[in-house]
Amino acid sequence: MDLKKVLVADAVDAACVELLKEHSIEVDCKYKLPKDQLIAEIPNYDGLIVRSDTKVTEDVIKAAKKLKVIGRAGAGVDNIDVNAATARNILVLNTPGGNAISACELTCSLITSLARNVIPAAASLKAGRWDRKLYSGYELYGKTLGILGLGRIGREVAIRMQAWGMKTVGYDPIVTAEEAKQFNVESLTLEQIWPIADYITVHTPLIPETRNLISEAVLNKCKKGVRIVNVARGGIINEADLLKAIKTGQCGGAALDVFEQEPPTNPITLELIQQEKVIATPHLGASTAEAQIRVAVEISEQLVALTGKSKKIYHYPGSNKQKRIGKPEEIDRG
Repeated sequence: MDLKKVLVADAVDAACVELLKEHSIEVDCKYKLPKDQLIAEIPNYDGLIVRSDTKVTEDVIKAAKKLKVIGRAGAGVDNIDVNAATARNILVLNTPGGNAISACELTCSLITSLARNVIPAAASLKAGRWDRKLYSGYELYGKTLGILGLGRIGREVAIRMQAWGMKTVGYDPIVTAEEAKQFNVESLTLEQIWPIADYITVHTPLIPETRNLISEAVLNKCKKGVRIVNVARGGIINEADLLKAIKTGQCGGAALDVFEQEPPTNPITLELIQQEKVIATPHLGASTAEAQIRVAVEISEQLVALTGKSKKIYHYPGSNKQKRIGKPEEIDRG
């Protein structure tokens, strides 16, 4: 593939730009372009690199006269109209494993924070109160963690929370029971998970089958006081239903790093964020120095591989000489 000029539309680590330039690819960095400006700019480029901020819509893709590849420095491609790209023979790439450890570690920290009321207790103490009894928590030892999605992130979460003494059960339509057993997760159906899980964490992509996966109907099937964690994608959990469950006590707490709208302005989302039993963070799953470097390098390596300009870098979809991290079945879907 002949890639002469690439537009980097969202801030990525400098390693991405450096690697592309090392292989004689011209790079322009123009961050957070409004849609009309992006449409005006995109005809000049063979490649486009984004993260989460830039939405690569059908209108943008139609305006791209020379575009051959769109790369997302991160997991998932829900901000890219893949159908429109495919219709124009534009390759869409991402870096599914680059932020797996970072997202996993945030998930685990949120689970432990929910169990021990860390956030509200810290805020209370800073406000000058000494509310030891009010913020008494629960041990994780012996509790059941339901993991929805057993890709890289889900598996890493399972391994770490097992060290806390949690029983791990999970659901993934692609991962077999035998594969799940290899990392000590009991494979169950969703209907089997709802009534037994003390904590539920989601690690799936946002697709039609997972939108509103956790709704009022599901929450009512769960244990009273179940705690919910989402470091995957906004929209997997119905926020209005979750708010209702928090208020009634059916849900004992939630930790949310992602939202249906980012940044959130919807009144329901804003009310949900303000609940004391809710820990809310501004989409920090991949926000570590290590993950930012990793996804930046991985997406630039894939673009370089497509050009055939390097004998050392040959990692690209469909290649007979793929340089992979982990086995093909370990590629994360969330």
